[in-house]
Amino acid sequence: MEYNKQTIRDFDPKGKKVLLRCDFNVPQDKETGEITSDKRIVESLPTIRYLLQHGAAVIACSHLGKPKGEWKKSLSLAPVAVRLSELLGKTVIFAKDIVGEDAAAKAEALKAGEILLLENLRFDKREEKNGEDFAKALAAMADVYVSDAFGTVHRPHASTAGVSAFLPAYAGLLLEKEISIMGKALEEPARPFIAILGGAKVSDKIGVINNLLGKADTILIGGAMAFTFIKAMGNEIGSSLFEADKLDYAKELMKTAAEKGVTLLLPEDVVIGRTFDADTEMKVVAVNEIPDGWMGMDIGPKSIEAFTGALKGAGTIVWNGPMGVFEFARFSGGTKAVAQAVATSGAVTIIGGGDSAAAVEQSGFADRITHISTGGGASLEFLAGISLPGVACLLNK
Repeated sequence: MEYNKQTIRDFDPKGKKVLLRCDFNVPQDKETGEITSDKRIVESLPTIRYLLQHGAAVIACSHLGKPKGEWKKSLSLAPVAVRLSELLGKTVIFAKDIVGEDAAAKAEALKAGEILLLENLRFDKREEKNGEDFAKALAAMADVYVSDAFGTVHRPHASTAGVSAFLPAYAGLLLEKEISIMGKALEEPARPFIAILGGAKVSDKIGVINNLLGKADTILIGGAMAFTFIKAMGNEIGSSLFEADKLDYAKELMKTAAEKGVTLLLPEDVVIGRTFDADTEMKVVAVNEIPDGWMGMDIGPKSIEAFTGALKGAGTIVWNGPMGVFEFARFSGGTKAVAQAVATSGAVTIIGGGDSAAAVEQSGFADRITHISTGGGASLEFLAGISLPGVACLLNK
């Protein structure tokens, strides 16, 4: 995939109306609707400020949640407009619709240095279907399109890809940072290059594993997905989660890794519980000694020692997915230990969004990581070497 894209520094924003795709898909309190984390809004500020300071009129747009083409007050971007106003220290004009009369009139009247936020893109079902008429209507309000929503670039929607057929398309500063840091890690990694993969399913990570087998020196596999490999090696795994239809793939992958000289590290011991519950009875056993009726919930102390030891002296570390059920405090030890080892490794460290990003933040090591991706699904597809529609559509340098 081509990573070298033109950015907002490659055109003069002065006097132009810029349609800016942001990722304002923020978590909210279910009862009050209050924004519980404004991290994604904060991440968009450098691009917004750059455009405003350089004389652009900014028409920001985003989705929030999954309204599935229906107008839902609970998923309105109105609270985002309020928070963005507070962060910018200036009024954010809010449109009551997306490409309707209110949005069109406010976009038409927008002056240099002003910012307008459109209503939730996904209130219109044409957004997710990449409707050409919807993309054209969005584009009609602006002179230039800028994408700064890395979390959505793997989706070929009207606002992430479709609009580029009607406007010159550039990367914002956040998107530039995401693709340049991760692109360099994959194409020119400082070695040894170590990948840590966790989470529930092997099927979610097949593309990533296949791509990394040709690039990484060592791959560590933890989380529930490890049990598919442990089972494939002929071990009994009790009632641990595994994917029966991926056992042959796991065997093949272990063989391929050996042939390519890639070290594949799997847990040698695990913390097991009787039930999937925060307060369940627990004990540590070797991976070939999991009794019937017990399930793996975290990597064990010997595995932690092996995994963290492997990270010492690494040049590049890419991590996606927790080592266990880290949302249960008693089964978060493996994930926290790996988070600390990654943070103190001295390597170029990249966390691929989602649960592993949350784990690093909860463990208090976020400020010691080179880059924490803002997009879980997008970073997974990026690491898998899949072309991302919302990046492919931008102008090449």
